[in-house]
Amino acid sequence: MTKNFPTTLGELKSSGYESRSIKDEMRENLITAIRSGRPLFQGIQGYEHTVLPQLKQAILARHNINFLGLRGQAKTRMARLMVELLDEYIPVVEGSEINDDPLRPISDYAKETIARLGDATPISWLSRSERFFEKLATPDVSVADLIGDIDPIKASQLKVSLSDHRVIHYGMVPRANRCLFVINELPDLQARIQVSLFSILQEGEVQIRGFKLQLPIDIAFVFTANPEDYTNRGSIVTPLKDRIGSQIVTHYPLDLQIAKAITEQEAKKPEGVQITVLEPARDIIEAISFQARKSEYVDAKSGVSARLSISAFEHMLSHAEYRLIENGQTSGVIRVSDIMAVVPAITGKVELVYEGENEGPLFVAEHLIDLAVRQVFETFFPKIEKLEKKGVATPYDELYTWFYENEAVELHDYADEVYYRELLDQIKPLADIVNKYVTDADKELSYFLKELLLFGLVGSQKLTKKRFNQTTTINDLYSSYFSDMG
Repeated sequence: MTKNFPTTLGELKSSGYESRSIKDEMRENLITAIRSGRPLFQGIQGYEHTVLPQLKQAILARHNINFLGLRGQAKTRMARLMVELLDEYIPVVEGSEINDDPLRPISDYAKETIARLGDATPISWLSRSERFFEKLATPDVSVADLIGDIDPIKASQLKVSLSDHRVIHYGMVPRANRCLFVINELPDLQARIQVSLFSILQEGEVQIRGFKLQLPIDIAFVFTANPEDYTNRGSIVTPLKDRIGSQIVTHYPLDLQIAKAITEQEAKKPEGVQITVLEPARDIIEAISFQARKSEYVDAKSGVSARLSISAFEHMLSHAEYRLIENGQTSGVIRVSDIMAVVPAITGKVELVYEGENEGPLFVAEHLIDLAVRQVFETFFPKIEKLEKKGVATPYDELYTWFYENEAVELHDYADEVYYRELLDQIKPLADIVNKYVTDADKELSYFLKELLLFGLVGSQKLTKKRFNQTTTINDLYSSYFSDMG
């Protein structure tokens, strides 16, 4: 029982409480929040000028809503955050299975209780956290699951016939009366199940078996759907789609800054060690997802979830954490070689087309990392293609010569900081290039950029790399070519 709240129907009437539908409730609370400047849908990044204004308009219009978008576009999260627009508590007839409004009862149980007890009818209070229902649509969902069915056990216990209304077992939808009900992946519902939602969305009424029930269910429906499902697994039947007031199309982050903000917000950080993540490292992680979304090897219709970036970021941190633990250190800086270790975060997050399947998920993951590294590399240093078109000497020529005249460089995944820096310092042209093009780089950024230079030139096919026993060997093109011939 909620403290100082009315406990009987009589007390509720005396308090001046007025009933309102859930959609009116959400609409009025939204208006109040907007006028007061209270932030809404916190944690949703990148939708401030696209999706969220449309969502607010749909709520003001009292619409049922369908979020249409690829996986990993925060559709379900937005639906869950809509709960914050509900009243903190609402009164219900105590014992009601379908949250009957004491002033507007709809079930036979509530009507009979109020007729029998009058103003002494006991009232309980339902919190907003209890007013959220969520169901993942799968092919095995039945009408009985969602709407309800006849329960012969009830009939036996009550010793009544199956035609008595008391033998009805309510499904999830009637039990969500006066609540927010989310159905994820709506096209996965069989067509006949979708049809069972018609009368609820249109008339607010429930039909169970042969019972002619007059239950004006009061529900705010939110559906989610993936465009891929319209061809691969099913579709939203046209009459149902027509009854959904607003269809809002979601999207992936439009730029790296928004993507980085989402990853920073969602990624889990290691404990017990202090890891500095430089901005270029964050850029590379996000660039992997951007490259995947336009890759010839990845199925664009399936989408590339923001969870890829989040998982990759966590893998990068874990690789660095492992290195620090191995070397008995408690703090360190992310390296480009830590980013090279995020392959497991990619292979399970992308759906490959025929060409990608032929190359294999490992190749595709490494290819995407190389492209991302090259993309960020070109934000700091001159693009090689432009220099070659002009037919002039490049700032990388001395570096190529160094590799031609020296042995291959071996970057160990778990090398300590002293070895790592000494290895990069011995490649003299690296410092000259970094100092020329990034004049304000501090010591940490300088070493990261030296390593970025190496991997960027590998991605530009000016140097070669090979992996063996947790070691990356970087060499010049010609030595690798003659070595392969030998």
